[in-house]
Amino acid sequence: MNFEKARFNMVEQQIRPWDVLDPVVLDLLMTVKREEFVPASARSLAFADVEIPLGQGQVMLKPVIEGKILQALQLHRSDSVLEIGAGSGYFAALLAARTEWVRTVDIEPELVKFAHANLARNGVENVIVEEGDAAQGWASRAPYDVIVVSGGLPSLPQSLLEQLKVGGRLFAFVGEAPVMKARLVTCEAEGRFRTEDIFETLVPMLKNAPRHDSFRF
Repeated sequence: MNFEKARFNMVEQQIRPWDVLDPVVLDLLMTVKREEFVPASARSLAFADVEIPLGQGQVMLKPVIEGKILQALQLHRSDSVLEIGAGSGYFAALLAARTEWVRTVDIEPELVKFAHANLARNGVENVIVEEGDAAQGWASRAPYDVIVVSGGLPSLPQSLLEQLKVGGRLFAFVGEAPVMKARLVTCEAEGRFRTEDIFETLVPMLKNAPRHDSFRF
């Protein structure tokens, strides 16, 4: 398989047509090698427009979804990032390529090992992979410039919003089947937030997703 051609086709035929036009994001998706982060048995699907199963009920998100998240977040080199749901480590690698550091947390020990191994093998040094339940955030290292929730949440916990710096951005999939809102929340001032629903989709729910203490806009 010609990975470089497949990567180019992924960007030009899947991601760009879905209005992901930020050249920084497109360059990032061309640079970070997605095929190095998929399970070995699914390598031929690395650039397909599908969710790739990772086990434990979790998946790698579709490339177009990853592109839309990156474009919405408008990452900066000085950003500190919390990713909730490490998965394969691929999205953490994308985030790390554009920010100062990333802390990615997963509740599944097998995925923690998988993500850590993939990141180490690919020389990504500014990501810390931790095992734990971060469905309410990871307060010990807060506040963050960016929080990304890689699985679905019925509603946004207040605790997540409280861990954002002023000017910080949070991206999460909010709602339940049959449709979720891909939501960007920006902390405009202490205790004041602006929310924007970017698109609709459906992703697996985050393990231990809280169903109460939601933030009311």
